[in-house]
Amino acid sequence: MSGTGEPRLPFADRREAGRVLSELLEPFRGRENLIVLALPRGGVAVGFEVAQSLQAPLDVFVVRKLGLPGHEEYAMGAIASGGVRVMNPGPRKWVSREALAAIIAREEHELTRRETLYRNGKPAAAIAGRCVIVVDDGLATGATMRAAVAAVRKLRPAQIVVAVPVGDRETCQELRGEADEVICAATPQPFRAVGLWYRDFPQATDQEVRALLDEAQREHSLFVH
Repeated sequence: MSGTGEPRLPFADRREAGRVLSELLEPFRGRENLIVLALPRGGVAVGFEVAQSLQAPLDVFVVRKLGLPGHEEYAMGAIASGGVRVMNPGPRKWVSREALAAIIAREEHELTRRETLYRNGKPAAAIAGRCVIVVDDGLATGATMRAAVAAVRKLRPAQIVVAVPVGDRETCQELRGEADEVICAATPQPFRAVGLWYRDFPQATDQEVRALLDEAQREHSLFVH
């Protein structure tokens, strides 16, 4: 589904985008075994607002984009927890096998570092049998989200819902073949880049991610008691 009567763009920031997205996710409030998985770093502020609105637990799902050398913003593919790798067929042919292996090794190291830092010794949330809403701050090529969906699918959830405040229309449509449901609040054309649809779009930090996860855990403990 896509938002009928799309929100006014650009969003002020990720937190506002999360609140707008939450309105479209309202039917999931109260769903048994619901969990929100945010893709760090940028998706965590969005996911925090969604989890608060739906009174659901929030966790991170770490995915790393494999950037094209010299044009790192262009995704050749992505890797995710559990050894999942998703490749875009076009740009890979421009990179040697050795260069690709080096990029993958570097991103696997960073993926491990982030999981260790964000979880702070806590285990990943159980996914099997749950309704999982996977949130990011936007969809451009969709490589990162495709890797996330493939990795989450291996954990045997009952349902996977992809939810973003803004995305490329074609990418959102393609993901409908991989997730059980896709919710893109806005699909402006031409799309170009996620950051164009936010007035304030700073690089999120590890410290901000940890702080939001800690706050979400405290808030959810109030909901369930």
